[in-house]
Amino acid sequence: MEDGLLLKERIVAAAAAEGERNLRWSAIWEEVKKLGILAGPMVAVTVSQYLLQVISLMMVGHLGEISLSSAALATSLTAVTGFSLLSGMAGGLETLCGQAYGAQQYQNIGLHTQRAIFSLLLVSLPISFLWASMGKILYFMGQDPLISYQAGKYATWRIPGLFANAIVLPLMKFLLAQNLVLPMVLNCFATLCVHVPLCWVLVFKYRLGNVGAALAISLSTWLGVAILGLYVQYSPSCERTRLALSKEMFRGLEFLQLAIPSAMMLCLEWWSFEMLILLSGLLPNAKLETSVLSICLTSTVLIYNVPNGLGAAASTRVSNELGAGKPQVARLATYAALLVSVTETVIVSTTLFAARYVLGYAYSNEKEVINYVADMVPLICLTVITDGLQGVLAGVARGCGWQHIGAYINLGAFYLFGIPISVVLGFVFHIGGKGLWIGIVCGSTIQVTLLTMITVLTNWEQQANKARARVFEEGLSIDNGSLK
Repeated sequence: MEDGLLLKERIVAAAAAEGERNLRWSAIWEEVKKLGILAGPMVAVTVSQYLLQVISLMMVGHLGEISLSSAALATSLTAVTGFSLLSGMAGGLETLCGQAYGAQQYQNIGLHTQRAIFSLLLVSLPISFLWASMGKILYFMGQDPLISYQAGKYATWRIPGLFANAIVLPLMKFLLAQNLVLPMVLNCFATLCVHVPLCWVLVFKYRLGNVGAALAISLSTWLGVAILGLYVQYSPSCERTRLALSKEMFRGLEFLQLAIPSAMMLCLEWWSFEMLILLSGLLPNAKLETSVLSICLTSTVLIYNVPNGLGAAASTRVSNELGAGKPQVARLATYAALLVSVTETVIVSTTLFAARYVLGYAYSNEKEVINYVADMVPLICLTVITDGLQGVLAGVARGCGWQHIGAYINLGAFYLFGIPISVVLGFVFHIGGKGLWIGIVCGSTIQVTLLTMITVLTNWEQQANKARARVFEEGLSIDNGSLK
């Protein structure tokens, strides 16, 4: 009799455990679906933004080698000196706006966005003077005079787009925090549809050359500002978070306290890959090494749009739930995003490895380049894996407000380990471009390992308390849509 009761208890316990496991997997699946609803559109947005530059370079490429070289050089330098900084600073809104939305402090979202736009416009001023002088700077650095002149013109005509980005990036974070991703997708699609004929007309019909390509990007970006600005101003979806211009936008350091480390977190990693290309120019057979590493970098940047979109979705889910005081849901969102990331990186890296002998043909007809790219593909696959995990973990860091931690990690991982290893392998052991890329892979591995450890050891209850304190310390008092 007792044996029968004991058996029944075991059966009941096993059934309860099975039900708990099913419930857990059901919750993870629901979270995966929520992430997908955000991540899919964000991937489309990042790809569309990337295509603006790619399309312009493709059209400039038909004008000749000098035009393409100068436009490519200016594109790289403007990204390093300007767009990376603005994109990183805007990442501070993922913490502030996301957590404020979760806490239902809707007016805070509008205020933080105004502060971000004001701050980014101020930062754009010194950057614009730098870009206006880029031709002279390149000439004094020993670059070809004609390439320097053309690159300077290209950078100068990208300046209007710099100020447009200072507005559109915060607007996109403003919408993302509220899970309003469809307007961003439609905006990017409309902008891209306008950009293609506009770029063609300016480059070929009006014979403006690379100046026309740069101007087309700037005009297309301002079109995006107009579309999103009208949506934010008149859409009922933004009624709760829309805020009239107020002198409060000039006060408070909450945004800069997160924007500066957020910018450093992004820029330190971005600059390390650009430094890789510069170092390749110092290797023997620099033309081959630079060409191959540029192909590898272009491929990884294109692929990174997927984890970047997933990271933006993870940031939104984590910040919303922490602001709402739901730490366990934020934790579940983190693990669900990592699960999706692992699946995505396995599929992409496996596909890329299988196509390793074909990849080079997409960029060159030179047999030497194609074979070298095939040899580099295993290293690219490792980068795809680390980038996939890093994209999600960086999104979680922004959602929690850990940008300062991420900045320290990137500084140590890439500049104390990654780049020195690249230099030793590339120049001391004479491994060449492979050695340079191995060093960056080592830095990425250290970065992902440290971010993973911090995420796993996180006290989510404490993070939720910090988020609530951050949101409510703003001390906003609302009366008829105005700040008192």
